[in-house]
Amino acid sequence: MMAEDRASAGLGIELVELSAGRAVARMTVRPDMVNGHAIAHGGLVFTLADTAFACACNSYGPVTVAAGADITFVASAKQGDVLTATAQERVSYGRSGVYDVTVVRASGDVIAEFRGRSRQLRESAG
Repeated sequence: MMAEDRASAGLGIELVELSAGRAVARMTVRPDMVNGHAIAHGGLVFTLADTAFACACNSYGPVTVAAGADITFVASAKQGDVLTATAQERVSYGRSGVYDVTVVRASGDVIAEFRGRSRQLRESAG
């Protein structure tokens, strides 16, 4: 899936760890990723978390998509910060699942908490 994810690749997001129901993704905040307040654009922090979520919920094999997600921004990230998003499955039921993703900077400071809800498709996408 990540090999075909041009959006994540364009942002420099890399998958650094993957196991059943868990994924870790990393991104460095570039100059073109900051907003008018000189902090990382929230949509891009969301994208990093969403990428980790997508990898975790697709780690079992069946094509799985987001049914919904929300994020709470805890602190600002700045240009040059290396952000790491760790996604972990909390529960699965039928074709649905709930995943939590924590985004931190290199110092360990939490930047955001994301919760995603997944849904396995009945048929393979593509």
